Amino acid sequence: MHRVVPGPCPECSKKIDYIYDTENIPYFSDILLLSGVCSNCGFRITDTMILNDHEPCRWEIKVETPEDLDIRVIRSMHGEIDILEFGINIHPGPACNGFVSNIEGVLMRAEDAIYRALSSCEENEAATARDLLEKIDQARHSNHPFTVIISDPTGNSGIVSTKAMKTKLDVKLQSDGCTIHPLA
Repeated sequence: MHRVVPGPCPECSKKIDYIYDTENIPYFSDILLLSGVCSNCGFRITDTMILNDHEPCRWEIKVETPEDLDIRVIRSMHGEIDILEFGINIHPGPACNGFVSNIEGVLMRAEDAIYRALSSCEENEAATARDLLEKIDQARHSNHPFTVIISDPTGNSGIVSTKAMKTKLDVKLQSDGCTIHPLA
């Protein structure tokens, strides 16, 4: 289903088009992709929503081969991504967008964030960032195995692969948000 729904921009109230698309992800679920862009103020929204109810979950996959880079990744606006071997944590903030990509796309997003941060780094931080960029480059050429973990209190993120392990999360609500703990 593809549907365009006009509505006001939440930032400037100018009329914009919100685009809704549904897609079936084999072995996972039907998802709804939402996007909208305001040409007046630059407001952007993209989100990915699972159309079925899910429990809070944690997905984990060890990436070891070139083929693993093509594994599909769905991250909702609430999903947190960790790549432990690189010390990478992509924590959702208030302007976080969901996306559908693959493992290589996750690496590219991390790479882009590091390049943006490099411009304001001090020299010791820049050296660490360049080292991390080298590790990501090696991983993109399958010379550095790594693990991708996605934790989502809404259960609306996932990794579509028979190699991926899914476990439940223990989600405890805190006054300043939520704390996520893997269930033992």
